[in-house]
Amino acid sequence: MSIEVVNESGVAVDEALIVSVARYALDRMRVSPAVELAITAVTVDAMSELHERWMDEPGPTDVMAFPMDDLAEDTRRPDAPDIGPALLGDIVLCPAFAGDQAVKAGHTMDDELHLLTVHGCLHLLGYDHHEPDEEREMFALQNRLLHDWRTERAESAARAAQARIDAKVLGTVGLDSDE
Repeated sequence: MSIEVVNESGVAVDEALIVSVARYALDRMRVSPAVELAITAVTVDAMSELHERWMDEPGPTDVMAFPMDDLAEDTRRPDAPDIGPALLGDIVLCPAFAGDQAVKAGHTMDDELHLLTVHGCLHLLGYDHHEPDEEREMFALQNRLLHDWRTERAESAARAAQARIDAKVLGTVGLDSDE
């Protein structure tokens, strides 16, 4: 899975974590590993322009998703060659707008960008929230994916910290694995 992040926003963002949460969400949603995803962080002015142009709504928004290729296996001909890389689509984030939302929500801008990245991924996969039932389904899935990603990251960090402690203790008593 190829995920590219381009930051044109002028706001520092942790691109590695944005890639991590996007990859996690797409893996959990069983998206083909052959897909390509582009994530672009833009300024408030650029997001306003996109929002007005594509959604016919004034002002900026936090995230927009632009799906590309149809990745549904059942829509491809049975005699088609093996599926190669396909462009899933583009996610456009507005970190400055997200930062304001994060303050209101009581969490960090990074947390907000992770949420918006998952939200954008789900939109690319056809999820929407125009109707109450759709909203409940999409937001429950979004929250579950974020929770599971955060839990796995915390558990991985704890295992790595314990491995460092173990290596230090073993080294102190002369039982390090390098010998």
